Amino acid sequence: MSAKTLLIVGHVPSPNTQALRDAVERGACSLEAEGITVRALNPFETGPDDVLAASAIVLGTTENLGYMSGAMKDFFDRCYYPVLEVKQGLPYALYIRAGLDGTGTRRGIETITTGLRWRAVNEPVLLKGEWQEGFVGEVEELGMLMAAGLEAGVF
Repeated sequence: MSAKTLLIVGHVPSPNTQALRDAVERGACSLEAEGITVRALNPFETGPDDVLAASAIVLGTTENLGYMSGAMKDFFDRCYYPVLEVKQGLPYALYIRAGLDGTGTRRGIETITTGLRWRAVNEPVLLKGEWQEGFVGEVEELGMLMAAGLEAGVF
């Protein structure tokens, strides 16, 4: 079995968003999936080489003024063209910490991932409104799903 890498790119400007990214990583690592390496980075420290090495990716962003975070937009600006031709079909999942409804954020990210020809493996996880402790469990499950899918060869 060849080694696979699950890359988690999560914007973490607050303790709550840090808890979300940590939960995705914890969920992905909880299976102790054989042959799966999990890497969790913030958008500013993630570059094209990280995406090129990834077998799947989880994107996490806040909703900022009805759009993705500037950090996530910066990640896409730096990585788009270097990975465009090489990573078509990359399986991805998305979670959005949305103070409102996440619609603009979702649309913005889906526009970019469509251009990259990445493949969404589930509906985006929208964590809307006031902070709820249940958000942590939702994204932990997302991390588990992604690792299990990679290990099973589903994507």
